[in-house]
Amino acid sequence: MDVHAFEPLWTVGDVAAFLSVPVHTLYGWRTKGYGPPARRVGKHLRYLPSEVRAWFERLDREVA
Repeated sequence: MDVHAFEPLWTVGDVAAFLSVPVHTLYGWRTKGYGPPARRVGKHLRYLPSEVRAWFERLDREVA
């Protein structure tokens, strides 16, 4: 497996900017079991960009 094939992980700020929502909205969603999947790296949340995009695509279909 080539480590360089992966995109850099996104921070909460990166995901908030991508979705155009405030950071505190992402934390609120997380407590409710909603939103894109995140992983803990120590005390920090990190997101795989591909999973955030996939979550967004599913959201579009579910809401429509």
